[in-house]
Amino acid sequence: MTPDDASNLDQKAPPLAKAELDALTDQLIEKLKTVFDPEIPVDIYELGLIYKVDVSDDRDVAIEMTLTAPGCPVAGEMPEWVHDAIVQIPEVRSCNVDLVFDPPWDQSMMSDEAKLALNMF
Repeated sequence: MTPDDASNLDQKAPPLAKAELDALTDQLIEKLKTVFDPEIPVDIYELGLIYKVDVSDDRDVAIEMTLTAPGCPVAGEMPEWVHDAIVQIPEVRSCNVDLVFDPPWDQSMMSDEAKLALNMF
């Protein structure tokens, strides 16, 4: 790495324009919908397991998510699956996924699409 390369890394990216943020948001949702709870045939986005997604002007993504139950057998793996899906988006510089349990997840957090897929209507 040359000194010029290092100085380029320190430069801030220009702020995200609304159209760019909207397009990135669509891509983030699309990628989140590729991650499934292995015990439930519905993606984590529709299950309501994604609590928060923040995108910085530098295109760093921070995600807060939960699990259907704290003792979920893939608790250690699912955040990594989310990370791996998100960093596939070329515009994303980095991704950090935090697992939280407050508020606790319950079935009311599922989308209508998820409830329909699980015959919960």
